[in-house]
Amino acid sequence: MDVFEKLKKIIVNNLPGVSEDQITMESDFVKDLEADSLDVAQIVVELEDQFGIEIPDDALTELHTVGEAVEAITKALG
Repeated sequence: MDVFEKLKKIIVNNLPGVSEDQITMESDFVKDLEADSLDVAQIVVELEDQFGIEIPDDALTELHTVGEAVEAITKALG
């Protein structure tokens, strides 16, 4: 399973009312998926657990879209 597919499942698990078909690389966590800062923090924690990576706190402010999150995960995986 690729990073995007795994991320979609994590998002769906953490955001009630959001389905996988709503999520694209361009989806904005706040504007499109209606996530608040707590939701985003929970998604990041689960990402770190699932992928065995650590996303620096300062990078969190840069994660606005699903595509940016995929990029951050890919970079952290090396």
